[in-house]
Amino acid sequence: MRGLAFAAALLLAGCASTQTAPKPLSADVVASQVGEKPTPTSPPTGQQWLYGSAEGAVASAQVYRALAAYVRAVAISAAPHKQVVLAEGSTPAAPRFDDCGQKPLAAVFDADETLIWNIGAMRYMAEQRKDFDPAIWDQWEKTGAGKAVAMPGVIDAVNIMRGAGVTVIVNTNRTAANAKGTEDTLRAAGLGEYKHGETLFLMGDTPDGASKDGRRALIASRYCVIAMGGDQLGDFAQAFNARELSVADRKTLATSGPIADLWGHGWFLLSNPVYGPSIRGGFADIFPSDKQWEPK
Repeated sequence: MRGLAFAAALLLAGCASTQTAPKPLSADVVASQVGEKPTPTSPPTGQQWLYGSAEGAVASAQVYRALAAYVRAVAISAAPHKQVVLAEGSTPAAPRFDDCGQKPLAAVFDADETLIWNIGAMRYMAEQRKDFDPAIWDQWEKTGAGKAVAMPGVIDAVNIMRGAGVTVIVNTNRTAANAKGTEDTLRAAGLGEYKHGETLFLMGDTPDGASKDGRRALIASRYCVIAMGGDQLGDFAQAFNARELSVADRKTLATSGPIADLWGHGWFLLSNPVYGPSIRGGFADIFPSDKQWEPK
């Protein structure tokens, strides 16, 4: 998804809630909480669902079971492989995918709320009644090892993919300056070893800031990427976060045309009702006008 990232001057601002005008979708990550604000005894409703509920755990495990089976099947297939990273110059509306040739196989994942749940930092910010604090998040990147947990199904999926000869690569909007902290966090969560610049790519590794397109292109130049996983559409292509896209247009772009067939077949989306560009839109954006109803 993302990395709880930073955009302007390396730190991203939080997006607006549904009660105010949304900030532009060019920000890869937005950190507003969905639903009720935290109380002295409970976190926001989005956090209750994602981090605490049986439904949240099942949703994660279900995606990773399907993902691991897909990656293993592709890896052992004798058919020529194609990238699932969009080819240079192509878009979700008109996608192209390059042949892989003899490149080694890889699967690429966002980190935060895709491979790990950041429960240490999210609890602290909720208890402090903060939606998102860049300074706190910077400290979390540096010192959060052991306080984030692998999401349900992740460890088994990673082991299956590696057993099939597929390299697992992380592409996150955590910052390059905090590379060691992210390496330590992934290791402590049971996900194995990752090395910055080889199997871990961070914001600052390419000049396009919070956009992951440059890092995806860099990874695809070295590997045949046969699967990607994330919790935000920006984990698959930055075009989904274009400023001019309305809520409805963004949804149409992701769910129609040739790109629609990629979901579950190379692209795998994890649930995140807590933050991100998806948390936006007023009544007119969400509910069709011809479906208005009221009781008599």
